Amino acid sequence: MRVDAHHHYWKIDRNDYGWITPEIPKLYRDFLEKDLKPHLKKNKIEKTIVVQAAPTIEETEFILSLSNESETIAGVVGWIDPENPSYKEHLRRFRENPKLVGIRVMIQDMTDENKILEPSYLNAFSYFAELDLPVDLLVRSNQLPAVLELLKKVPIRGVIDHIAKPEIKQGNLEPWKTQMEQIARHPNIYCKLSGMVTEADHMIWEKEDFVAYVHHIVQVFGKNRIMFGSDWPVCLLAASYNEVFELLWEVLPGGITKEEEAKIFGENALEFYKLK
Repeated sequence: MRVDAHHHYWKIDRNDYGWITPEIPKLYRDFLEKDLKPHLKKNKIEKTIVVQAAPTIEETEFILSLSNESETIAGVVGWIDPENPSYKEHLRRFRENPKLVGIRVMIQDMTDENKILEPSYLNAFSYFAELDLPVDLLVRSNQLPAVLELLKKVPIRGVIDHIAKPEIKQGNLEPWKTQMEQIARHPNIYCKLSGMVTEADHMIWEKEDFVAYVHHIVQVFGKNRIMFGSDWPVCLLAASYNEVFELLWEVLPGGITKEEEAKIFGENALEFYKLK
C-alpha cells in the first residue's frame, strides 16, 4: 500500500495559520481532501498521514474531524503544548480518536531550540516514550545539536521531518551530514524524505540538487526507517505534487528492490505510526 506520510489540510478562515498570509498567494486558500484526491489517484497512493500545520489544540481537533469523514486519511499527527500543565489531558482526549497516531513538536519555530532540553519538555518526551507514542520532530539543520542531546536523554519513538531541512539551495552538506549519521544511530528514529524542494531554489532546482542528501539518508537510516512525504500543499511553493513524487523516484540510489520501494513509499510509515 502506498502512503503519503506527510501532508496538510487547512481552511484559511479558521485563523489558525498565522504564517500563511496573502503575501503567499500559492498557499493562501483552502486545501482539503477534494483538492488532493486527484493527485493521490494519479500516483496510486491509497492512504495519507495528515500533519498539524498550526500550534493550536483547535487545529488538531479540526483535522481529526476531517479524518472521521475521510476515505484516505489513515492517521493524524496533532499538536499539544508540553509546557501546558494540561497537556496529558489534551493528549488523552485526542487519543480517544483512533485516527490520532502521533504528535509533532515544532522545534523549527523556537527562538532557542535548547528549550526541548528543559524539564517541562524532557518530562513530556519521557511520557511520550513511556507510551511509545510516535513523535514528529520539525527541525532545521542548524538545530540538530539540541536534537542529538535530547536523544541521549530520552529514547523517543521519533521521525525527523523533511530530512531536517539542510541547506540544499547553498549545496551545504556539513555539519548536517555528520549529525544525521549520529541521529540515525538511534534505532527508534526514522526520517521523512519530504519537504526538500522548498529548501532548494524554488525557481530553478534540478534533481541533481537532491541526490547527495537523499543518498546519505538512505545510507545512514537504511531502507526500513525512511518514508515518502509530499509536504503538500507547502511543496507548491517550488513544485507540483506529481513533481515531488517523481523526484524521489528519480533520486533514490540505484539497485533498490520492489520490496524496498514498497517500504519507502508506504510500509515504513504504517510501521512507524503503528497502522499495520
